[in-house]
Amino acid sequence: MGNCCATPSTTDFEKKKGKNKPNPFSLDYGSSNPSGNGGYKTTVLENPTGTEIEKTYVLGKEMGRGEFGITYMCTDKSTGEVFACKSISKKKLRTRIDIEDVKREVEIMKHMPPHPNIVSLKGTYEDDNAVHLVMELCEGGELFDRIVARGHYTERAAAGVTKTIVEVIQMCHKHGVMHRDLKPENFLFANKKETAALKAIDFGLSVFFKPGERFNEIVGSPYYMAPEVLKRNYGPEVDVWSAGVILYILLCGVPPFWAETEQGVAQAIIKSVVDFKRDPWPKVSDTAKDLVKKMLNPDPKLRLTAQEVLDHPWIQNAKKAPNVSLGETVKARLKQFSVMNKLKKRALRVIAEHLSAEEVAGIKQGFDLMDTNKQGKINLAELKAGLQKLGHQIADADLQILMEAGDVDKDGFLNYGEFVAISVHLRKMGNDDHLKDAFAFFDKNQSGYIEVEELREALADEDEANNEEVISAIIHDVDTDKDGKISFEEFTAMMKAGTDWRKASRQYSRERYNNLSLKLFQDASLDLGNEER
Repeated sequence: MGNCCATPSTTDFEKKKGKNKPNPFSLDYGSSNPSGNGGYKTTVLENPTGTEIEKTYVLGKEMGRGEFGITYMCTDKSTGEVFACKSISKKKLRTRIDIEDVKREVEIMKHMPPHPNIVSLKGTYEDDNAVHLVMELCEGGELFDRIVARGHYTERAAAGVTKTIVEVIQMCHKHGVMHRDLKPENFLFANKKETAALKAIDFGLSVFFKPGERFNEIVGSPYYMAPEVLKRNYGPEVDVWSAGVILYILLCGVPPFWAETEQGVAQAIIKSVVDFKRDPWPKVSDTAKDLVKKMLNPDPKLRLTAQEVLDHPWIQNAKKAPNVSLGETVKARLKQFSVMNKLKKRALRVIAEHLSAEEVAGIKQGFDLMDTNKQGKINLAELKAGLQKLGHQIADADLQILMEAGDVDKDGFLNYGEFVAISVHLRKMGNDDHLKDAFAFFDKNQSGYIEVEELREALADEDEANNEEVISAIIHDVDTDKDGKISFEEFTAMMKAGTDWRKASRQYSRERYNNLSLKLFQDASLDLGNEER
């Protein structure tokens, strides 16, 4: 579909061009502690396009942040064309592996031939402070965001997206590249049109491979990892597994292997039990389910290849697949909420108490609609009837889960505060400012940490007989650096892990998953009896 570059108006372009501001491509741009030694002298790229990117491009708005750098919109000074610039700070490249990852990403993007569904690399620049990758600009948003916006894809739309993703895999494998990190947020639409091309954008964890070569490094994002990755013995078949996970999400809105902790996720992946019983799976065609099963076969030797996926009847007959919506993502969020730990639930109630009148207005209207007896609380029957009026057809089992999760005082009703807390979760209204307010509520002594005593005090009104066990479990799960207290970063990761699994998936490091793999070996979760070594 060609380049998705956009040309800004002359006025805007001239305005940007004429601004005199600090060099935004510098490592120290925006830093309160600039380096006095002129930057880092490590050379990363072998043959960059140039060393002074600011001579060719004008920096625009920030588009996103990752572990190693920031992506900006940038404008070619001579043509006015707009691209994306991924600026990778050398200060963040702490190990030889980090440097090799960046070098390899550039090599792979240069190695891949032009493809309508792979973002193109326009140029590479390196100065003392950073590496800059100028790429084709995709402004249509992430695949994940369209999944959320639509609720569920129809089978026909899911088949089209799956075909595109697997064609990317096929192209990669044909040219000796294993992606290793396929997930919805690594695919962007070229523009906001329904017919926009879907493009793979991130090759940061990709590697070159030779036929028969095996790998043992644990990389990727937890929900999309194949079992053989955790077993440290894998090849390019892992990419088809990840595409199978994406297909499962496209059809039902949740990942097939889910848990509150990374160890729980890993154990679910190892067991590889895929649920096809809950809604909307009974409405999904048998051919679609057959493809999901074959892409998620835990034995990589029996798993379909990319070509076999493309030859599957469901993909071949994509235009004949049902075009009826399979439901809403509400059920997915209910399931997430039901397994939240006590601290998350308490934090959601704190967030609810800090919502503005405008934010609360819609929630109050919904509560009043359901509270038919005007008692200030609603029972299961009222909740069910109210949700039906709002267009949500939810199974009784899921309603019971929602009721049990939200009914903090266990009186069989949801009062207004409990209902607001649930609504915050369902509507995903908890932004970063709300999280700061919630953290401050728990951090009474303003030390910057939630300590055990503060946690005990905050949960004292939960009336739980096993409160000490609950507190120990929370500390165990949330305190990732094991210093006995919860930092704001750990608190934020916890909140987002339960309410937005794609964000949580970005927080796992190689070291963390290597340690997890060792744990799984120790507790015999990894049975390598039938595996090749």
